[in-house]
Amino acid sequence: MVRHNNVVPNSHFKKHWQNYVRTWFNQPARKTRRRLARQKKAVKIFPRPTAGPLRPIVHGQTLKYNMKVRAGRGFSLEELQAAGVPKKLAPTIGIAVDHRRRNRSLESLQANVQRLKTYKAKLVVFPRSARKFKAGDSAPEELATATQVHGRYMPIVREARTVELVEVTNDMKSFNAYNKLRLERTNERHMGARLKRAAEAEKEDKK
Repeated sequence: MVRHNNVVPNSHFKKHWQNYVRTWFNQPARKTRRRLARQKKAVKIFPRPTAGPLRPIVHGQTLKYNMKVRAGRGFSLEELQAAGVPKKLAPTIGIAVDHRRRNRSLESLQANVQRLKTYKAKLVVFPRSARKFKAGDSAPEELATATQVHGRYMPIVREARTVELVEVTNDMKSFNAYNKLRLERTNERHMGARLKRAAEAEKEDKK
């Protein structure tokens, strides 16, 4: 017996649920298709690296992520100039360029310049024509031993910080951080008045 003022049961399940179900039966075929596409692309762009051009090391945006490093869009013009790479030559030898980027810290500038110099030292430049070598092309011996790089070239690795373990002393145990912070805040708040009072006292002493 139905109690209280409830809705009369009228369940109906003819809602064409097959239209609202997402299936993933095409996943294995997609995996195969992507792998074949990667292989075709590698053959097409040979002997260039399969992962694309070299990217700089940049820090993430905002206070939340700025301690993390990642691959950026391209090297700044200042970094290219410091590494001795002309900005018009860079894209032709597999270096990404971003003319809008600015270097706001010396550490990141030096890190990316060193990255470019390391890349230049390992770089093998194939001539446009097999019978005509130009300035900047690699020697035939290097060309014979060159192989295509698969995957990320010069991957960005974040260095793990070392933690120094210190023995806890009695002074550390007895130190009251809360009281120390309160005292320093008070000193900062009264600093101006104390300096003014000291200056007035010094002026009175001179009189």
